[in-house]
Amino acid sequence: MSRLSNKHRTTLDDIFHKPVKSDIPWKDIEALLAALGGEISEGYGSRVRIYLNGVRAVFHRPHPYKVIDKGALKSMRRFLMEAGIHHA
Repeated sequence: MSRLSNKHRTTLDDIFHKPVKSDIPWKDIEALLAALGGEISEGYGSRVRIYLNGVRAVFHRPHPYKVIDKGALKSMRRFLMEAGIHHA
């Protein structure tokens, strides 16, 4: 994960932070996933399909607010761990 910028590392730290945060902008999560080599494609409506290290997931892009909610953040954490991305 040496290719991650400081911003990406901060986003990764925020995703794995305990207690779960509720103020992480979705655009920062998408930027992190892209930096990790994830493939992101648009689904129906607000759905976003993500493929990372052989693992697939579908998330809903948050609206009207631009930050991920706690439940979705827990799912994102689980997805990253399944894809072999662990917090250091």
